[in-house]
Amino acid sequence: MFNKVLVAEDLDSISIAVVQILEELSISEIHHAKYCDDALLKIKKAILDDSPYDLLISDLSFKADHRENQLTSGEALIAAAKKTQPDIKTIVFSIEDKSFRIKSLFNNLGINAYVSKGRNSIPELKKTVENVFSDGTRIISTALSHVLNNKSIFEIEAYDISLLKLLSIGLTLDEIANEFKKNGITPNGSSSIEKRINKLKIYFKANNATHLVAIAKDLGLI
Repeated sequence: MFNKVLVAEDLDSISIAVVQILEELSISEIHHAKYCDDALLKIKKAILDDSPYDLLISDLSFKADHRENQLTSGEALIAAAKKTQPDIKTIVFSIEDKSFRIKSLFNNLGINAYVSKGRNSIPELKKTVENVFSDGTRIISTALSHVLNNKSIFEIEAYDISLLKLLSIGLTLDEIANEFKKNGITPNGSSSIEKRINKLKIYFKANNATHLVAIAKDLGLI
């Protein structure tokens, strides 16, 4: 079984329940963070101490408060955690049920499992932790198993998510092209990006770029 686990969750009632099932699994070190920034700092410090975490269990949504944070979502935390420690196992424990968002977690962030919060989710999470430890296959809540079998979702790639995020903050084609070039994302020519936007507008039946961004947000893509 895992030796060291980090739980990123901002609700005390849920984190207490999660910690309890981890204790039942005889995990020796269980740490908790209410903020994504704090979780990442714990991961970095554990590596420096030569005692890295084996598993990260994270929610997706973290309520904003008076504190300013660089990482404000579970996706951002997982991406940063994977960059810092590529071999860390990850389980998402969230109420999110949007197919595009869940699919992206598996395909673009490489999570190991997704457990949907609900009436029987704590026992399911316990079983999932056991399965992630013993089995390398991807695991998802039974009620959401259709997500990984939905072929239409394969058409949305990490490139498209990046493009939609930049569109959502009001960047022009040239500005998006510059951002892509700066980050080594291809294709990064203005004409290629415009063609991709048009393809997405057709795919999502969007009237314009603003409508496209709105649809993407509704679907949980961004």
